[in-house]
Amino acid sequence: MSALPSISAAAMEAALRARLAPTQLEVIDESGLHAGHAGANGTGFGTHFRVRIATPEFAGRTRIARHRLVYDALQDFIDQGVHAIAIEAL
Repeated sequence: MSALPSISAAAMEAALRARLAPTQLEVIDESGLHAGHAGANGTGFGTHFRVRIATPEFAGRTRIARHRLVYDALQDFIDQGVHAIAIEAL
């Protein structure tokens, strides 16, 4: 069994690049803004992220289908404890 990637914006960005070949991508760890909220881990890192992404994979897909592609690409991180991902599918 292979180790799951660390929860970081850089690791999430690498997973999205490998899976969706984006033409534009920004992954921001906003965990520090959610201190005390549900899912916060007390460290200020690794629980709440914003993803801004554009990829040819989105062509002809609904907003929900675009979000599903992003969630599928990040499932390992969700399984590790990422609580929230705000997606801006461009």
